[in-house]
Amino acid sequence: MTTTSEIPRRVRLVEVGPRDGLQNEKQPISVADKVRLVDDLTAAGVRYIEVGSFVSPKWVPQMAGSADVFAQIKQSPGVTYAALTPNLKGLEAAIEAGVSEVAVFGAASEAFSQKNINCSIEESLARFAPLMSAARENGIQVRGYVSCVLGCPYEGDIDPARVAHVAHELFAMGCYEVSLGDTIGTGTPGKTRQLFDLVSRTVPRDKLAGHFHDTYGQAMANIYASLQEGICTFDSSVAGLGGCPYAKGASGNVASEDVLYMLNGLGIETGIDLDSLIAAGQRISDVLGRPNGSRVSRARLSAQ
Repeated sequence: MTTTSEIPRRVRLVEVGPRDGLQNEKQPISVADKVRLVDDLTAAGVRYIEVGSFVSPKWVPQMAGSADVFAQIKQSPGVTYAALTPNLKGLEAAIEAGVSEVAVFGAASEAFSQKNINCSIEESLARFAPLMSAARENGIQVRGYVSCVLGCPYEGDIDPARVAHVAHELFAMGCYEVSLGDTIGTGTPGKTRQLFDLVSRTVPRDKLAGHFHDTYGQAMANIYASLQEGICTFDSSVAGLGGCPYAKGASGNVASEDVLYMLNGLGIETGIDLDSLIAAGQRISDVLGRPNGSRVSRARLSAQ
């Protein structure tokens, strides 16, 4: 296993709370509250925000108002406001809404791919081809996700070689970055390092990102392990919001506040203000009427 000499000095956090964090909520969330969350994140210094998703409301009702959210947020120069677009129809809707960057989702598990997007892994990759072509024609960057890289709710352990194959295919077809997602949060630091070491043989480390769920309490340890492998981009969700509608038992993403606290302690730059991020997370937690999923936020707020 290749070991990098030192951890990165600067890390980019991809904030997925407004999309991945809210998509599985059962209660209706107003466009105004979604807009306020994105604006709060912008004010905190977050430079990449996944605002919404252009998918069928039949499958993900919570994302139905994404175009309205994009129309109302206060976009700041230098900040990327992205959307998930699983197919060409979604991309067309995103273009109409003025979105400048989109993301596509693949999976390393055949069973999960069938449950999530109703097709096989290879079929999903083939479906992305016209989307990638249209995105290039419109000057839109595409980010790729691979789900279930360290475990699947239906298949159990996943062969790392399969993850490497899907990541390479996404990168080869034009995704500028590929995020590896531990969808059910079963990964451990050793397996995380081994996975990034293998995948980085065909996709450069600076083109890879980590997306960790904290179901088994391993997300922070896995992020640190990824840092040791030279990975410098991580997806996180404010207040630990989220889960996966197609992965029973998957808890929320790792909380952005907790990741930022650790990175600050390591002297790693992000450009994000922790206090402002805590306030944003608490505000959306209050809107949802649920406890804040960030340990750092709960500790800070209880000490006041």
